Amino acid sequence: MRPYELWIGLRYTRAKRNNHFISFITGTAILGMVIGVAALIAVMAVMNGFDHTLRSRILAVTSDVIIQGNGVPVMDWQTATRRLSRVPDVTGVAPYVQAQALISHDGLVSGAMIEGIDPALEGRVDKLAKDMKVGKLQSLQSHPWSIVLGTALARQLGVTVGDKITLISPQGGVTPLGVSPSLRQFTVVGLFSVGIYAYDSGMAYINLGDAQRLYGLDKGVTGLRMQIKNPFAAPAFAAHLQKQLGPAFYIQDWTQTHENFFKALSMEKLVMFVILSLIIAVAAFNIVATLVMVVTDKETDIAILRTLGVTPRSIMLIFMVQGAVIGLVGTLLGVFFGVLLALNIPTLVPALEQLLHTQFISPEVYSISQLPSKLEPWDVVHVAVAALIMSWIATLYPSWRASRVAPAEALRYE
Repeated sequence: MRPYELWIGLRYTRAKRNNHFISFITGTAILGMVIGVAALIAVMAVMNGFDHTLRSRILAVTSDVIIQGNGVPVMDWQTATRRLSRVPDVTGVAPYVQAQALISHDGLVSGAMIEGIDPALEGRVDKLAKDMKVGKLQSLQSHPWSIVLGTALARQLGVTVGDKITLISPQGGVTPLGVSPSLRQFTVVGLFSVGIYAYDSGMAYINLGDAQRLYGLDKGVTGLRMQIKNPFAAPAFAAHLQKQLGPAFYIQDWTQTHENFFKALSMEKLVMFVILSLIIAVAAFNIVATLVMVVTDKETDIAILRTLGVTPRSIMLIFMVQGAVIGLVGTLLGVFFGVLLALNIPTLVPALEQLLHTQFISPEVYSISQLPSKLEPWDVVHVAVAALIMSWIATLYPSWRASRVAPAEALRYE
């Protein structure tokens, strides 16, 4: 690109036009680009915020690595716990029993995942004790046949601390009429809330010894849960441990345990990116319309330039510069306002809720007091690059059309 091509392209961009409609279309194209880029950056930041928040809350109740027997209980788990505790990077190991059951109270019944835990060891592998809203997790150890429920589950059953509930286990005794489910009465000693409805409405914890007796495991456990120094290194750690322990054990890391959940989040983020990119595409179409009108308006200038020896390629570059400037200005302004909006979402949303007298996110369901936002620099780069590429593509046809203007035809009536 020669200097005169750049100079003329910039000159056309800032020149005052007699046709105010072209100026209006140019402003609309820039405004559309600003809105599209800013909205896309803000939405990506909110999606990242939800992803980060949910990952943190899932890791609060889920261990980094889980070791289970292949279809059989783990019997000598005390020895395995001592050995695994000495493995480098392991910060905690705890046994657990997991099974499904029905919980009944005053005619209300709800299904739940029951986990038998050792309260003395549980703090090594999760932060459940910090999520207790009523009561203490240690009460499971001091009170026989006691249970800790999620707050949503307790609300469904209409129970609180001190109430009696009946736990119905599918593992029961064999009678002449078939297998009879096992029933046991438990006392609610605590309520927890981790901020994820699926956990708060479907999880309950009992003492490890009570779970072993209830489900007929003798001294065995379902498996062992491990915490490591770097949770994001869990996949590699689990794969290495699987090779060492062999096929007798089944090992999962936290990314596999919630694989579908995180895949859904990634898919939602991708879909939102594609949908909001259409706003930028619409702004790019406005650039096409603007340049086509400019080319029609400047046919005389183009013809004069051609008679002075300017090549069709140079004419094409002149109008590509004009379209690129429109796209660049819109993208830069969009990035500025998008970053500004993303960084202030936690402040702006509560103000908007107060102004509209509404609540966008119910804390009772999500336990999130404000809309989360986490701005990722690479997301900003991707949005800006996508906007610039669309803007550049939008300049191709009008610029090519300008290069095809015939000087003789354009100057016939001048």
